[in-house]
Amino acid sequence: MTKPRAMRIVVWGINYWPEVVGIAPFNRGMCRFVAGRGHQVRIVSTFAYYPAWRKEAKDRFRIFRTDLVDGIPVHRCWHYVPAQATTLRRILHELSFGITSFLRVLSLPRADLYIVVSPPLILGPLARAACMLKRSRYVFHVQDLQPDAAVGLGMMKAGGFMARILHRMAGRTYRNAVLVSGISHSMIDAFAEKGVPAEKRYWFPNWIEGGQSDRRTTETADWRARYGIPNEAFLASYSGNLGRKQGLDVLFDAAEMLVTPENVPVVFVIAGDGVMRLELETRLKRRPLPNVRLLPLLSEPDYQAMLSSADVCLITQARGTGRFFLPSKLLSALVAGRPVVAVADETSELARAVRAGNFGVVVQPEAPGAVVSTISDLATRPAKLIEFGLNGRRWVAQFDAATVLGRFEERLREVAEA
Repeated sequence: MTKPRAMRIVVWGINYWPEVVGIAPFNRGMCRFVAGRGHQVRIVSTFAYYPAWRKEAKDRFRIFRTDLVDGIPVHRCWHYVPAQATTLRRILHELSFGITSFLRVLSLPRADLYIVVSPPLILGPLARAACMLKRSRYVFHVQDLQPDAAVGLGMMKAGGFMARILHRMAGRTYRNAVLVSGISHSMIDAFAEKGVPAEKRYWFPNWIEGGQSDRRTTETADWRARYGIPNEAFLASYSGNLGRKQGLDVLFDAAEMLVTPENVPVVFVIAGDGVMRLELETRLKRRPLPNVRLLPLLSEPDYQAMLSSADVCLITQARGTGRFFLPSKLLSALVAGRPVVAVADETSELARAVRAGNFGVVVQPEAPGAVVSTISDLATRPAKLIEFGLNGRRWVAQFDAATVLGRFEERLREVAEA
């Protein structure tokens, strides 16, 4: 039997290790898996900045640097990181990475295939230009439909000049890619609406690593004691990016309504970093809430301990932002057997998943009263929490890393050999 030919692959994306939330862990996982299958892999990325939106001091004035991570060359490129991410500054942020990374890609040996991870969308036309010069092809992998998300957040007008430019850019990028992949079924439907033929559309969801489990032992009491959370309190936790797209104000509003509960005391833990962190800290200083713990981004062991300590996991999305993507934090919550309270639009991918898997409750955005009533109800129904947790573990099994990445690697081989 002939051994399959090893491919030379360049993964091109703005987020990579040592970032531990968002897209970076999946870029790293993809590179490790593909390299483990015998392919020659390089990653072109930036110096770490997310979710704090700031680089380490030693990286701020570096233009290029190559690191070796997991035996894989990581070619880091300078990019502008704004202190406050306004619309214009975000454009400059992404454009700066596009320019420096494009130059870096051109300087590297030709690859058989370029895997381009979006956002940023600007990498699409740059990948097309690079592949024309290198006589190669690219796969365009979408983690977030950027134009649609920007319109949903009110950062640009639907049908406005900038929105039209971005949609045209996306359309041309899809047409010229050899494969267009997305992390949700809603994205695949959107690609179809934009004219991407069926043979070029590919569902490539984020995945879960094995080895995580529900560890409700003395670790739970220890973790709660560390942060001053009573053992009898009902603990609702959120962890991840503290950005505008998350709509976290609704949790603070709900916590304020639950400061003096009639029944079971409820404590909210919100852990992470991002552009909204300072604003949330300021809000707590102005009006302290004894039932809120605003924590920094947790280490992996601390995060797992929080999951095992929580009664429910909170996953929030601002109105109009969740139609196309499924938050990766959902998967880790379900692996840990935690029920989910999702604050999301009815038409969002998250709401569809919660209902399909029957592992939690969906609450509409900007409705703190509904969050309060939902959490208060779940706090009195331990059997329902157990049912949701078991359902979630069954549903999330489809996202096993070996299965998801194995199928993707096979698809890459088909594309490269076509």
